[in-house]
Amino acid sequence: MKLMKRKYRKLGLPPGTLVHIGEKKTETVKITIIDYTEKEFQEKEVTTIEEAFPFRDTSTVTWINIDGVHNTEMIEKIGKHFALHPLLLEDIAHTEQRPKMEDFKEYIFVVLKMLYYDENGAEIIVEQVSLILGKNFVISFQEREGDVFNPIRERIRGAKGRIRKMEADYLAYAFIDAIVDHYFLILEKVAERIENLENELVSRPTSETLRAIHNLKREMIFLRRSVWPLREVISGLGRSESVLIKKSTELYLRDVYDHTIQVIDTVESFRDMVSGMLDTYLSSISNKMNEVMKVLTIIATIFIPLTFIAGIYGMNFQFMPELGWRWGYFTILCVMALIVIGMVIYFKKKNWL
Repeated sequence: MKLMKRKYRKLGLPPGTLVHIGEKKTETVKITIIDYTEKEFQEKEVTTIEEAFPFRDTSTVTWINIDGVHNTEMIEKIGKHFALHPLLLEDIAHTEQRPKMEDFKEYIFVVLKMLYYDENGAEIIVEQVSLILGKNFVISFQEREGDVFNPIRERIRGAKGRIRKMEADYLAYAFIDAIVDHYFLILEKVAERIENLENELVSRPTSETLRAIHNLKREMIFLRRSVWPLREVISGLGRSESVLIKKSTELYLRDVYDHTIQVIDTVESFRDMVSGMLDTYLSSISNKMNEVMKVLTIIATIFIPLTFIAGIYGMNFQFMPELGWRWGYFTILCVMALIVIGMVIYFKKKNWL
């Protein structure tokens, strides 16, 4: 996960200039169309974007999904046919946008962040999803093939639930709801990592633990930056006076708004926990150092009287009566041993050992 990956390729270009900014995540562009009513359904993959244009003026609900936003020529064609604002097209090609919602009267533009969890790298991967909601269509732009929308596709194919009975605004809501619901799966993975780190902190904190805490802290900042603006997006859709958002859909938008608040609260809790883990790590290292220093201090304290005695009898003066004693050497050793034993017993009574 990269927090900053700016590429100033548009420096000096006029506003609305189509330049792809971000990582190219697919070589080819895939275009799929799902068109349906309550009783009819068709799904196909097309090779050119022009094949999707006739669905603009039909009475059916159409979902045009485009995987790959690096083809600016194709985005420009879509913009001309659907009369999209140039700044909107610029935002689609710029994959580092902040989540937002803009009402252009004839259509509504929404930018979201779709998150995945990489099990191998143990990191969060982000992908920008742009949605254009029209009167009877939704156009979705993704950076690569693969998303969290498969349950929606299955519901449309099998006519499950109310999605085939509702209009395009409900389809757009379903996309937002799927992305927000997937955030909970991400948070579950993060919660497992936090739990494992907490156990490691208590048992055996190492420098790797500190590195893992810092990585987790960065991910919390990244999650917060991706989720917080989403609250404004959904709130704006729910309060929108646009004729594209039906009253029947506003209730569902309020529900997904509640889910977003729950995600935000969880992210904030995780941030506090990670910050506390850093303090715990520093305290653990400090306590560990204190234990080592205590042991060394006790050892040094025990050897102080022994060193004193050895120093006296190591001066080798000529007139030292004890040097002439037959049992002097063994007596001094016994005295030293008694001193060590006495000090150890004293330290144990004081709970210093």
